[in-house]
Amino acid sequence: MRANLDEALSLLLASEGGYVKDPADPGGATKFGITAATLSRARGSKVTSADVEGLTVDEARAIYSRLYWNAVEADNLPNGLDYAVFDAAVHSGPKQAVVWLQQCLGVVADGAMGPITLAAIKTAELPVLIDGFSARRAEALKKLSGFSRFGRGWESRVERVKRDALRLAENSALSLSLNLEKVIPMDQTQSIFQSRTVWSNIIGFGAFILSLTGHGVAFDPGQVTDSVMQLVTAGSFVASTIFRIISTKKVAV
Repeated sequence: MRANLDEALSLLLASEGGYVKDPADPGGATKFGITAATLSRARGSKVTSADVEGLTVDEARAIYSRLYWNAVEADNLPNGLDYAVFDAAVHSGPKQAVVWLQQCLGVVADGAMGPITLAAIKTAELPVLIDGFSARRAEALKKLSGFSRFGRGWESRVERVKRDALRLAENSALSLSLNLEKVIPMDQTQSIFQSRTVWSNIIGFGAFILSLTGHGVAFDPGQVTDSVMQLVTAGSFVASTIFRIISTKKVAV
């Protein structure tokens, strides 16, 4: 989801680090994980190592958002899975990341985040999918030629990303649960027989009838009617209070 992009970028940049120029790294000079080739593609012109070294955090974030987050349609992915797939896209390419995800889902692995893949994600159990995706990613990295040199760091990264992705998924589920328990208007939760207005009207109508019939009684009708009216008023208050309590308990707080 787009709301998760900032946190995903912060986690990613913590993994990638600053400027590095390792002769053994086939990507050459990198900064914030962005190579000269990626920076050239983003800017539309060839860049030098000095350009890479001068890359700013803001430009790096813009590049990651446009070329990787959007490329895997992370806005359409569930919380947690969006970050896991995004990080894999940065590390191994968007198409490869989607292929791993599709393999986990059992759909055609064409590397395109289409409607079939998105539909399959909706029916999957999110923590299981994140765990399976991370395991498949880790296994694929072991087959790369650079694993002997960079393997320990890659495995650590995949495990860290999985842990953070599961945390994001869990936080999202908890947030959804809390939102469902928010207080809603009482008139949307109580039945007609739990409405204070309905019962007050019923009791008030009863009081009116009693006030009329009281005149036919042999003994002092005024006293009887006054007494009944007092009882009815008290009953109305008690009924109103009881039904308010009943209705309130039916609403989560």
